[in-house]
Amino acid sequence: MSRPENFDIAVIGGGPAGAAAAITAARNGACVVVFEKGQHGRDKVCGDGLTPRAIGALTELGIDFSDAHHIQGLRMIANKTERQLDWPTTSRFPNYGLVWPRRRLDAALIDAAIDAGAEVAFDCEAVPRLVDSDQGPRVIGVEANGRLIDADLTIVASGAPGAVARMLGAERIADEPYGLAIRTYVSSPRHAEGFIEACLTLKDHSGTPVPGYGWMFPAGDGTVNIGVGALSTMKGFKKLNLNTLLDTYRESVMNSWEIGPNLERPRAWRLPMSSQRRHGPGWVAVGDAAGLINPMNGEGIDYGLESGILAAQLFDQDSASSAERYNEVVGQRFDGFLQTGRRFSFLIGHPFVLRSGLRLAVGTQSIAKITLQVMGNLVDSDTPGTAGRVLKAADKILEVSDPALRRTRAKP
Repeated sequence: MSRPENFDIAVIGGGPAGAAAAITAARNGACVVVFEKGQHGRDKVCGDGLTPRAIGALTELGIDFSDAHHIQGLRMIANKTERQLDWPTTSRFPNYGLVWPRRRLDAALIDAAIDAGAEVAFDCEAVPRLVDSDQGPRVIGVEANGRLIDADLTIVASGAPGAVARMLGAERIADEPYGLAIRTYVSSPRHAEGFIEACLTLKDHSGTPVPGYGWMFPAGDGTVNIGVGALSTMKGFKKLNLNTLLDTYRESVMNSWEIGPNLERPRAWRLPMSSQRRHGPGWVAVGDAAGLINPMNGEGIDYGLESGILAAQLFDQDSASSAERYNEVVGQRFDGFLQTGRRFSFLIGHPFVLRSGLRLAVGTQSIAKITLQVMGNLVDSDTPGTAGRVLKAADKILEVSDPALRRTRAKP
């Protein structure tokens, strides 16, 4: 075994969260190494939609997204009701989104990390190196393909929980909801539309309501990303066939979108929406690895970018306290909203609520605007607005009813 190499920061995972951390840290003068188990330009199963919040983070990182398809707003469908709204103009985020296939998004981000001076090792899977300390197990770096890395901070950006999460006790909280999603690409003459579409009243092949939604995300390149996602709080979730659910949704949009056959095999992925731990001595988790996914829309790229940037910024300010400070700031910014989302997912897991409840989401223009902000991840402790105030009031009710909702939840 070779002698350890010294770095300020080691990053496990080269997706958006890990790349954002590497870009920020390297530009601040830190010595950074990133280990990505895939190849350069590897594809990542995703809906490919980027919210205005994500565009704000990409702009902060100086990423050129001129080859991505610009999105003006969101079209929401609930049964026969349809509302089309532009993304709002806010003081923090631009009033547009993007559809940018992940192979291009991720390549642009990791290339920016390399340009900033970070070392990136592809086809290389890393695991944390642990030692005992007074505070419990401490991460002192990583081991990857025979290389030993000593690092002042290890940033875990490895996506959905796996081996790394198990080593650090950062797995999903067992009783909290999670999601599953599946997507493919189809051709459509509407590929260059300026609106993404979300069907909020999703049903399976037998007509049973499914807590989740179906989407059509036009990519502007002749193709549309079509997919569906479902929450684990629904009755019969473990028996849910995602391929069948996608086929059923596909039939519902076939004529309106004039779609052709699938351009590739549908691929599914898991959406973690909680984490037992997101920091410890010598390490922090960012993005999906920290459970930073909105339970109400399954979106997490923007949170991944923001948390990666934040982890690097706090390390630059004070490396010794950065892990604890990161956990505090992330909690202050996101925990309240994400907790409301998890409680909401238990609510709509009850069929009688789901059948009628989601109709209200687009029932009036004012309510639809609130739904738009929630679906766009535009709500947090820094940008509460009307939607934030409504959600805060709703959470007080959900907090009281949460024990009953969990006790009477439909068995997955």
